[in-house]
Amino acid sequence: MTVFEMEWIGVLITGFATLFLIGEILVNMRGLFGLLGIGFITVYFGAYVEASSIIIMLIIYFVGLLLIIIDGKLINDGTLATIGLASMLTAVALPAPSLTSGLYAVLGVLLGGGASLLFLKVFKRREMWNKITLKDQLTKEAGYNSMNETYEKLVGEEGITLTDLRPVGTIRIHRKDYSAISNGQWIEKGTKIRVVQVDGTRILVEKME
Repeated sequence: MTVFEMEWIGVLITGFATLFLIGEILVNMRGLFGLLGIGFITVYFGAYVEASSIIIMLIIYFVGLLLIIIDGKLINDGTLATIGLASMLTAVALPAPSLTSGLYAVLGVLLGGGASLLFLKVFKRREMWNKITLKDQLTKEAGYNSMNETYEKLVGEEGITLTDLRPVGTIRIHRKDYSAISNGQWIEKGTKIRVVQVDGTRILVEKME
């Protein structure tokens, strides 16, 4: 009996693959985690998929990973991330030789993805995630004295969305149009909103009840 005939081995291989690949996205490891992740997932597909289908399964897996990145970096509403996760789970489940093996492989992806967050406590976070979370706030105390006073006065003002906020879009307040962002919500066009915070020229709004 070879190691790949053990049903539980999939949880280790897909787990480490996802752990290192998402870890490479979250923290700056100069490609080391990326190479390890690619190596593990290639071994997995190489063991269970015919040579002619390995590339297809790798594409499905990495497209899923790409969708998660796009969602986290640009859209941030969870839609693409959900589709991406489903794509990754499908990619590892389909080649499995049995239902149990497939479930182990799926479990590995979920565990690996969750465990990769622990890297943030040990290694330096990538700059793109610092920008997304606005870790460095544009406040006067931090030395940003160029805050537009016109924008600052918008706090508490009410307006309407001219486009869908997903979460970024365009709003109108007092006949003037502004670019704004919601607090992770998808706000439809034509919805009444209120400005809750202004950070430089970044306008944070919420949906009025």
